[in-house]
Amino acid sequence: QVQLVESGGGSVQAGGSLRLSCTVSGLRFDDVAMGWFRQAPGKEREGVSCIGWNGRNTYYADSVKGRFTISRDNSKITHYLQMSTLKPEDTALYYCAAFPVRECATITNRAGILDLQDLYDYTNWGQGTQVTVSS
Repeated sequence: QVQLVESGGGSVQAGGSLRLSCTVSGLRFDDVAMGWFRQAPGKEREGVSCIGWNGRNTYYADSVKGRFTISRDNSKITHYLQMSTLKPEDTALYYCAAFPVRECATITNRAGILDLQDLYDYTNWGQGTQVTVSS
């Protein structure tokens, strides 16, 4: 059984930092791309970041570029999202994801947005961790 366990969410003031972690079991961690989606109240789930199977290629949504950094440690079957200079609009439930592909480019559409389409049902998700940023 595939399990994704997230940690590191919390409440911070604008300008602060948080690091999310996601530890995975039940799948070949070093053979899949990993990433993060988030969902704010009343909004659709959106892709935030992705990292390829070997860590060489990464993707970031325009809204977080320059502020968030994704990384992975295959020896620890864990990947991370370092979030800095947080803004109130970053407030959301953040979901860890294990994608059924090796490279993020495979799930990035022509507009440069993470778009799972029919791969959504083949993606494994964590339970979500809340990030709240106050102004």
